[in-house]
Amino acid sequence: MSGLSLPTSSGTEERLVTTSIWTIALLVCGVFLWIVSDVVLNGLAGLSISYLVEAPAQGGRAGGILPILVSTLSILAVALIAAIPLGLGTAILLAEFTRRGGTFPTVVARSLDVLAAVPSIVFGLFGNAFFCVWLGLGYSILAGGLTLACMVLPILIRSLEAAFRAIPDEYRLAAAALGMSRTRTTLSVLLPQAAPGLVVGLVLGVGRVLAETAALLFTSGYVDRMPESWLDSGRSLSIHIFDLAMNVPGGEPNAYTSALVLIVMLLLINGAAAWGADRWVRRATGTS
Repeated sequence: MSGLSLPTSSGTEERLVTTSIWTIALLVCGVFLWIVSDVVLNGLAGLSISYLVEAPAQGGRAGGILPILVSTLSILAVALIAAIPLGLGTAILLAEFTRRGGTFPTVVARSLDVLAAVPSIVFGLFGNAFFCVWLGLGYSILAGGLTLACMVLPILIRSLEAAFRAIPDEYRLAAAALGMSRTRTTLSVLLPQAAPGLVVGLVLGVGRVLAETAALLFTSGYVDRMPESWLDSGRSLSIHIFDLAMNVPGGEPNAYTSALVLIVMLLLINGAAAWGADRWVRRATGTS
């Protein structure tokens, strides 16, 4: 035994790895700060209360974005209302009610991975053919939201499934020893523990919904008036930014301001999701 020695990494290798990790992290942070600072510096001048509460005028060069905000939040609401129950139910089925490594969960997982990699323009064509034409919804907020729900589902299901599978089996065994049914164990014990995975899925899903442009061009439409219902056409913020930057002469300043509003919306919604999940977990586990 005295002749055996454990392999050790040299100090130079450790410093090299540490330096590489910090360099990559700083580069990512630098790119993020560069993009955000560019949007803030160019968009802050046009941001005001009137910009948020007025309707667009002159193709978006003047006025505000109130109808755009209403349409964007409506599309987001439709997408989350449709995606969260389906995603949560599918994740629970795959993680808790099917045999790990079985044929069914494997096929579903591979299908979800393929769907997550499908370009958004393909989802837009599918949404136009299925929701707008076949179901007769036309260019509407409902068709756009349902199309985005299809895009969000793979991300939400896979993140939730991973969260459920990461929960130690001791939780399940303890609940079974107390005589709890499998359904009650899933909802009362496992679901609060999987809340971080739900937040991750929601954050990624909300980011994709709010930033999506191509799919909504084929489903929710291009109209910038105030929608009266979910069956009306509505323009999202991402489409509005694209239109101002590419199609409207002199619209670049308002494009920057709209982009700043979009970033703030993302931060507020993601922060609210994380806060709500934390409160829910504390209440479910009885911690202060």
